[in-house]
Amino acid sequence: MGVSAPGPGDWPLARIPAELAAPLRPHLEAAAEEMVREIQALVPEYSRPLDSRYGRRMKWAVQETVRHFVDAMGAADFDWSELTGIYAGIGAHEAGNGRSLDRLQTAIRVSGQVACRRFIKDARRLDWPLDLLGQITESLFVFLEKLAGAAAQGYADAQEQVVTERERSRWRLRDLLVVDPPASREAVAELARSARWEPPRTIGVVAVRPPLGHPPPVMPPSILADWHGPAPYLVVPDPDGPGQDRVIASLVRDCAAAVGPTVPLTRGALSLRWARHALGLVERGVICEKAPVRCLDHIPTLVTAMSEELINVALGERLAPLMELAPHRREPLALTLLTYMENRDNAVAAAERLLVHEQTVRYRIRRLEEMFGDALSDPDRRIEMLLLLHTWVRFGGTTAEDE
Repeated sequence: MGVSAPGPGDWPLARIPAELAAPLRPHLEAAAEEMVREIQALVPEYSRPLDSRYGRRMKWAVQETVRHFVDAMGAADFDWSELTGIYAGIGAHEAGNGRSLDRLQTAIRVSGQVACRRFIKDARRLDWPLDLLGQITESLFVFLEKLAGAAAQGYADAQEQVVTERERSRWRLRDLLVVDPPASREAVAELARSARWEPPRTIGVVAVRPPLGHPPPVMPPSILADWHGPAPYLVVPDPDGPGQDRVIASLVRDCAAAVGPTVPLTRGALSLRWARHALGLVERGVICEKAPVRCLDHIPTLVTAMSEELINVALGERLAPLMELAPHRREPLALTLLTYMENRDNAVAAAERLLVHEQTVRYRIRRLEEMFGDALSDPDRRIEMLLLLHTWVRFGGTTAEDE
């Protein structure tokens, strides 16, 4: 949005006799110099050497302001676009440097005070009537208000542009952090500066599936988010740090979500890949834990899921004596064997987990020993059985023959 120049009706200056400007012109430079001195005395940030680039620019802006005010006397069709453009540029400069408009507004107010003092002296020197002095003073206040408005508009436009550019940089950075093959640390650092994002030592990526119509949460500045894409995710800095669990939980509330493993800054693709694998298992009901699910809490399930097809075929061969039973007989034996092995062959501990009597566990184990023989005590076969039984239980307790 640009800054519009005021129309003639907005300016009491247009009603001041044009000939009043002539005796003021010889004093314009002195007036500008007095304003600059006063501004530098009262606004420390503007106290720069006048021969510096900054000092020369400030002096020029004040001189142009004074000249425009006098030139506009009695000119109903005066073109204000040049001056409002100058102040819009000053406002934009302040925004671009991350400063507020406070010091500029102070400088405008100080300039007005100097102008009022000088107009009172001019009124005595030139014998102006009191109502003319009042008209000039009124014009000055309207004039300064318009300049402040132009600066504010330039400031707002620049801020919007800065925010937009920063958001674009954040989007690009977010995508760069999950690219495969990984981007270099130098590329990440450069884009992070544009995005005003402090690169952490580690990151974790959270895969999210919001319900239809679920409003996006308000994201902390430290978190880079793709909430509106087809497969939403969040890049979380130092996800194992203090309080990060609560932050993640609050952001994905009421959503299916999985937190990928914590990885170095440039390995976000790995974290995202496993987060999405875990999210898929959450949506299938294989992982029933309350969101957000952490991948590293479900390593066996995630690993076996990647070979689910092969394992499903292997079940019929490697656990044939068990899988040949009818489903209603197979399930208690399979659950008992898995739980017994997970508890280091402790029948009491297995019974507690299964909520059955320990003698029931011992009876079932004897039956399984009859079915599998020495395989239950073979270390290699035990590892294989654990893997296969874990998959069978986690993924629904069915085999290819049951389907």
